[in-house]
Amino acid sequence: MDKKDISRYLANWQKEIDGAALYTALAETEKNPQLSEVYRRLAQSEEKHAAAWETRMTEAGMPVPPRRPSWRTRILRGLAKRFGPGFVLPTITSNEQADSRAYDNQPEAETGRMSADERSHARLLVMLSGGQGGLSGGSVAKMEGRHKTGGGNALRAAVLGANDGLVSILSLTMGVAGANLSSHYVFITGIAGLLAGAGSMALGEWLSVQSSRELYANQIKIEKEELENNPAEEAAELALIYQAKGLSEARARELSAAIMNTGQDAILDTLAREELGIDPQELGGSAYVAALTSFFLFALGAIFPILPFAFLTGNVAIYTSMAVSAVALFVVGAAITLMTGRNVFYSGFRQVIIGLVAAILTYGVGKLIGVSVMG
Repeated sequence: MDKKDISRYLANWQKEIDGAALYTALAETEKNPQLSEVYRRLAQSEEKHAAAWETRMTEAGMPVPPRRPSWRTRILRGLAKRFGPGFVLPTITSNEQADSRAYDNQPEAETGRMSADERSHARLLVMLSGGQGGLSGGSVAKMEGRHKTGGGNALRAAVLGANDGLVSILSLTMGVAGANLSSHYVFITGIAGLLAGAGSMALGEWLSVQSSRELYANQIKIEKEELENNPAEEAAELALIYQAKGLSEARARELSAAIMNTGQDAILDTLAREELGIDPQELGGSAYVAALTSFFLFALGAIFPILPFAFLTGNVAIYTSMAVSAVALFVVGAAITLMTGRNVFYSGFRQVIIGLVAAILTYGVGKLIGVSVMG
């Protein structure tokens, strides 16, 4: 058998193993039983695909390796179990979309069915993660002109928050060190920069989340008023949403009518979720939790370039800070591949180069300023 075919079989098989592991983790952590069942079925589909590639490998005389998810999948699975499905769903959705046509040009007979399955999975995940797969509830709401929706990727925000602290404080400390100030002053400046940067990030995050909560609360208030003043129009909008999700017009109207016959709280809860894309119990999460998380993530990244100056002096402190920061930058770059799927070493070393170039530039500027002032 051609070596390219062997590599392709193994890559296809590993992708399906990873998909099954991720969907199983989502099914186990999802509190909504209907969504949990959806994820479980997706996992079963990926398991069937993996079994098909195992059959191909066996027929070709290839040894089938033990099933083991990749390191990237193990990390995403751990994050899902720790923070819930919503934390990793946008990342999984992006990866699924990127892989949705992976089988299109492969010659095996079963890849046609697999390709159709993968595209179906991608469309379903786009809908679940609030993407624009067809006409979503958020799109219908925008057509009214009175509502506005938003969303984000928590994993991406976490990685970039730590990266902001690392790169900005590394540049700050190198700039001060370049001005020939003592390690004591560099350390104090770094701590001040950490507190100022983390505090600014936390305040900005608090304002952002709190503003979103107030916006969502106002949207629900508007929805409540519309429900009281014109329930027929709300029923029609709800039916339109269900049609956009694939139900027939008759079935969509029947489901909308059934929901409109429940109590007002239940109706409002459904309208908020389906039309606005808002969980009325969460309203976008706690502003205080978001602020503390942002503060912690920035500080976590910022502490690496600062610590060496607490124990070392002179050029040893500078070189150690650069070395420790380079390792941290590589870890950040590797973490970014959870979202991009790029090669770990490429992404990691790219991050190292960008961060160190920024640090060297500020060190040079600090050196020039220090010489100018001393001169």
